[in-house]
Amino acid sequence: MSAKNKESAQPSENQSLSYWEYVTRQFKKNKRALYSLYAVIFLAFIAVFADFIANEKPIVAKYKGSVSFPVLKGYAVDLGLAQWPTHYQNIDWKKDIEYDFAIFPPIPYLPNNLDFACRFCDPLKDQGIKTRWRHWLGTDDIGRDVMAGMIHGTRIAFMVGIVAMFFACIIGLTLGSLAGFFGDSELKVSRIRLIITFIASFFAFFYAFYVRSYSISDAFSEGAGAVGWQLLVGLFIFFALIALANLLVIPLKKIPALAKKVTIPLDIIVTRLIEVVVSVPSLVLILAVIAVVEPSIFWVMAVIGLVRWTGIARFIRAELLRVRRLEYIEASTALGFSRMRAMFKHAIPNALSPVFITIAFGIASAILVESFLSFLGIGVPPEVITWGKLLNTARSAPAAWWMAVFPGFAIFITVTLFNLIGEGLTDALDPRLKQ
Repeated sequence: MSAKNKESAQPSENQSLSYWEYVTRQFKKNKRALYSLYAVIFLAFIAVFADFIANEKPIVAKYKGSVSFPVLKGYAVDLGLAQWPTHYQNIDWKKDIEYDFAIFPPIPYLPNNLDFACRFCDPLKDQGIKTRWRHWLGTDDIGRDVMAGMIHGTRIAFMVGIVAMFFACIIGLTLGSLAGFFGDSELKVSRIRLIITFIASFFAFFYAFYVRSYSISDAFSEGAGAVGWQLLVGLFIFFALIALANLLVIPLKKIPALAKKVTIPLDIIVTRLIEVVVSVPSLVLILAVIAVVEPSIFWVMAVIGLVRWTGIARFIRAELLRVRRLEYIEASTALGFSRMRAMFKHAIPNALSPVFITIAFGIASAILVESFLSFLGIGVPPEVITWGKLLNTARSAPAAWWMAVFPGFAIFITVTLFNLIGEGLTDALDPRLKQ
């Protein structure tokens, strides 16, 4: 094919690509962002399978002719679905049982296992223990293995980033979408529905999340699946209670004064709310909230999400202010479909591009904030090992260089990777770069 024919074929090739196929192709051209995504997937793999990488229990073991899988069994015990046999209770898994055979994880320690004979052990020096049980990244002041803490800390870091942005997305997408699509004059609801929904929201949040905060916090010691399930249950309770409360609207709407519809200036309300939240320093607000609640990793994530939603709301609002006037939205309304249906089915899916960029940068920011709070010893329970908490140990022992280098490097690398992904998405989603 001649050069001229190649040039003429190029536009048709671009035109044949769907929007997301084009975005994927553009993202892959940015090698830094692509390799950063691969690195994040690798870290996510470590976070999900942390119990199989660093654990005092064997992955598979044979004892008295019976084959068992203690790591998997641990999940079932944590969920209350099983119990440990008598000979497995209150034991040292490495010393108290003479296995027929056993396969231990590469790092045979949990983050909270104590080795009193090896406190502040330097990873480069002789530790006086067998190579198989060596502390490859050293230990802290009470003998906890740093590498085990780093591996399980990866899970906490990813959970904090993802769950915090999950809360931020729920709040930001809801408020930003309503403000951008309906503006100040297009949303009209009856007085009684407005009153009942407003009151029910407080009670729904109280029973869905605050009352269940201990169950949600305990889920973080059980794994990502348990956390996701608890959050889904909380959301179901939240929306179910609001829906049940709105059933009261049906009989009360028969009263003319309560049935009268009022116009809600959503855009002004949401915009002013964003300005209020942005005007308060986020770190001060996080510290103030955490100071009055019980130490819990759940509350750390919830509070971070409550202060990070503004960016998502502003982006989705700006996009919907543009999208709502396009022909296909007006056509949907002309065909008799409701405005809510047009918003959820057509407008929001076509306005999500900037939100993905905000989420990538938001995850990095949430990980950094959680590390800072852990470094200060605020909000995180003592038994939860995080990168920031490991880094905090280096303050009292400057000679223990490994306590500063490894956690600090992990925080730096993870935050940088998410920032590079965010920059790659910014370029890939920018229509001005399309050729």
